[in-house]
Amino acid sequence: MAAEIISPDLQSSVLCEDVRCEFNGMQTLVGVLNIVPTPTLPINYMRLCIWTRWCSGSGRFRQKSRIIGVDEQQVIAQAEVDFELKEMEGHATNVHYFGGVQFQQYGLHHVEIYLEDELRLRFPLPVIRVGTAPS
Repeated sequence: MAAEIISPDLQSSVLCEDVRCEFNGMQTLVGVLNIVPTPTLPINYMRLCIWTRWCSGSGRFRQKSRIIGVDEQQVIAQAEVDFELKEMEGHATNVHYFGGVQFQQYGLHHVEIYLEDELRLRFPLPVIRVGTAPS
C-alpha cells in the first residue's frame, strides 16, 4: 500500500546573509534581512540565503525559492530542492544559497516560496535609498 501524501505547512521562511551549521547540529542565521538599504545602485551580495522549515506533512516534495525584481517579471535568484517528510511529527529544513545576487533598482522586490508549483508564501523585500555618512 502506498503511503498517503499530505501537503506540509510552511512553518518559517527567513532571508539572511548566511546560515552556519554549528558543531552541535544547530543552525545559526546571520544577518537577517527585512530591507536592503543602500546609498547607490547596483548593490551586490556575495551570498544570500533563504532558510525554510516545513512540518506537519508526509511524502516527497519539491520546493522552489525565488527573489523577484520590482517589475514582478525579473527573477533575480532562484533555486529548487527536493525533500521528504517521513512522518507527520517530523520537519524538513532547507537552505538555498545564492551567490552574486545583484539589486539594480530601488523599490519593492519580493521573496517567493513554492511547494511544487503552488505559491505558499510571498513577502516584500524593499531596496531603499539611504543617505551617505558625512565624511
